[in-house]
Amino acid sequence: MLFKEIEVSSLQNEKLHSYIENLIPDRNLLLQEMEDFAKNHHVPIMELAGIETMLQLLRLQDSKKILEIGTAIGYSALRMVNALPEAKIVTIERDEERYAIAEAYISRSGKSEQILLIKGDALEVEGLVAGHAPFDAIFIDAAKGQYKRFFELYSKFLSPNGMIITDNVLFKGLVCEPEIESKRTRNLVKKIDDFNRWLMSHPDYDTVILPVGDGVAISKRRGEKE
Repeated sequence: MLFKEIEVSSLQNEKLHSYIENLIPDRNLLLQEMEDFAKNHHVPIMELAGIETMLQLLRLQDSKKILEIGTAIGYSALRMVNALPEAKIVTIERDEERYAIAEAYISRSGKSEQILLIKGDALEVEGLVAGHAPFDAIFIDAAKGQYKRFFELYSKFLSPNGMIITDNVLFKGLVCEPEIESKRTRNLVKKIDDFNRWLMSHPDYDTVILPVGDGVAISKRRGEKE
């Protein structure tokens, strides 16, 4: 009986997920092309429900300057500047092929003046990023095993009222799975779980994890301590 209830619950969640995604308006043709490219070439981009949630948060905050750790093919950077026409994005990508693809897509979009692409490992280009700080928002969507290091390295560049958004923190639900056969996946899930626990108990940030997309963590700097 329990397994049947789990199966029904999972099916219901899938239906709700599909229902929400079907309500989201179509993106422009270039973004749809990028979505198809990502799907066909197995490039991870943020899920629709997750990115819509992030964009709404950025709108509510009226973010003007955003740091993105993990450009991939430039999809989320373009989604952000389309949602926030006055925003400037600084985005980091270490993979040369993805960097080149992102550069081409951004050039085609006509948004090159709003998006600064930095080629390199996010753990090694802090000096290049520092000159563009502070940021109203920092978006972490790169190597999941390095999330804590990214957060610690770049959170100092956050404006006093800024927020840090981290994607993939539920990792397709695997963070709550007690047994995972693949050792590699098991180790990665442990790192994500450790990061989530560290983040939720961070003395300087209030964080909420939203079960949308692949799990989105929203962290806001706390006020001055008494």
